[in-house]
Amino acid sequence: MNNQTAATSATKASPLERLKVVVVAGPTAVGKTALSIRLAKQFDGEVINADSRYLYQGFDIGVDKPSAEERQGVPHHLIDILPPTGDMSLARYQDLASHAIQEVAERGRLPILTGGTPLYLNAVIEGWHIPRVPPDPAFRALCEARAAQDGGASLIERLREVDPVSADRCGSNLRRVIRALEVHQATGLPMSALEGKGPPPYDALEIGLFRPREQLLQIVDGRVNAQVERGLVQEVEKLLAAGVPPYAPAMSSIGYRQLLPYLEGTVSLEDAVERIRFDTRRYVRHQETWLRKNPRLIRFDVSTDEWRDEVMTRVGTFLEGK
Repeated sequence: MNNQTAATSATKASPLERLKVVVVAGPTAVGKTALSIRLAKQFDGEVINADSRYLYQGFDIGVDKPSAEERQGVPHHLIDILPPTGDMSLARYQDLASHAIQEVAERGRLPILTGGTPLYLNAVIEGWHIPRVPPDPAFRALCEARAAQDGGASLIERLREVDPVSADRCGSNLRRVIRALEVHQATGLPMSALEGKGPPPYDALEIGLFRPREQLLQIVDGRVNAQVERGLVQEVEKLLAAGVPPYAPAMSSIGYRQLLPYLEGTVSLEDAVERIRFDTRRYVRHQETWLRKNPRLIRFDVSTDEWRDEVMTRVGTFLEGK
């Protein structure tokens, strides 16, 4: 059976079978995009984005979004689907990704879920039950005003009173704290009581890419320098000039929020860029922690010579049902 035939037969599952999905995960700058495109070409696949910042139009250089040329004609889904001021809930992303997976599979092609946002990957692959509570702008504005007064301490304390499980999960992440409070406000129930996991909805092969830490951090630093040279500062200026407020969700992305103080004249460009490097390294460590904790991941060291061939063999075997 050739690769295309294997992919087609694997994705056209019977009603009693789970659709086959290949996941490509890994930290920032490890090479997920390039591998996904290679897999799509080899196995007649399409890429479904699982990076939260690829969703936003106009946020390109700072998130290292692949250009149309870099995608090499491979269909990519869930990229540039939100305006710069838009917002995306985890529940909505899960719905969009699941719909995209189904559509790709119905065309007889292989869905390849790719990205570095662990929450997105887990929600889709593990079949999380997520409360479908729509955003409440007035409630959020009230919470944000309180957070501006005390740094969010009162919100965290309130969440600990009504939903201690969610409080432990959210920690000091105010966006998640406010969302948990919003769900409680709308339903009268703790968000943690409404959440859970169902049976895994897909037969997923999860590929985890990694590289020795020092090598990866050197690549990260080089990428940040290249982004500045390509016009990252000008990209942020253009977004602000177009009316995107500094507090927009997408503007909190690494590479954007760190430049706001520079554009306000309070820090030097050198200091702002160093902050981007620091925050990117910290996020890489967070991603690597998630990778280590995920027992389903098949890990591949991209610093070796054989890793690409090993991935191709593993995916081929998976699609053939062996």
